[in-house]
Amino acid sequence: MNTMTLWHLTGWEFAALACAALLVGFSKTAVSGANTVSLAIFAAILPARASTGVLLPILIAGDVLAVLTYRRHAHWPTLWRLFPAVAAGVLAGTVFLIWADDSMVRTSIGAILLLMAGVTVWRRRRAAADEGPDSVATRSGRLKARSYGVLGGFTTMVANAGGPVMSLYLLSAGFRKLGFLGTSAFFFLIVNVTKVPFSAGLGLIDGTSLLLDAALVLFVVPGALLGKWAVDRINQRLFEQLVIAATVVGGLQLLLR
Repeated sequence: MNTMTLWHLTGWEFAALACAALLVGFSKTAVSGANTVSLAIFAAILPARASTGVLLPILIAGDVLAVLTYRRHAHWPTLWRLFPAVAAGVLAGTVFLIWADDSMVRTSIGAILLLMAGVTVWRRRRAAADEGPDSVATRSGRLKARSYGVLGGFTTMVANAGGPVMSLYLLSAGFRKLGFLGTSAFFFLIVNVTKVPFSAGLGLIDGTSLLLDAALVLFVVPGALLGKWAVDRINQRLFEQLVIAATVVGGLQLLLR
């Protein structure tokens, strides 16, 4: 029995998952948070709870490639400041997944996607207002780190959707492109690896999910290479607009499904 038969996938559905895996690689080396589109695709094709477990190893593969690409640009003081709050958010997300059924998880993912789209729009309007970034060393900066850390931990555990939250935080903290990519690469590699035992304990990662991962992870590599090539050439404004539109469509599709 092959992987597609095991998951009852059609050729078109597998192709959509492959494209989503490619986008994961692209987002990890070019536009962090763009993989919310991948999340919507996985949750639309697979059972919502199972989709989070299948997507997690693919995200980790993308994180490894991103770390190899931008490892010299990480800002570790920011990472250490975020991790305690993120851990609290991950634990809260784990508790939620213990009692949430598939319908509730699907609805939650859809709502999170719409929330993240709204956060992204708000971020862009704030940037347009030319407001200075908050220093992470100030009291308000520490409070912001805790708030975003908890929300990021919860959203990444429940729906692998912490990217837009962390993107907002890192941009508001004044990170430039390479520092942004390097810091987020290490952040998500550490957080996603930490989530593995929780996901396995909840039954979201098992032999069946790993078989599908083995078939899809190969598509992450060309996506990462494409992102590395495009990061200095991409029209960021247009791409963010496309990502926001696709995220809204995906979130509405999950809510109305």
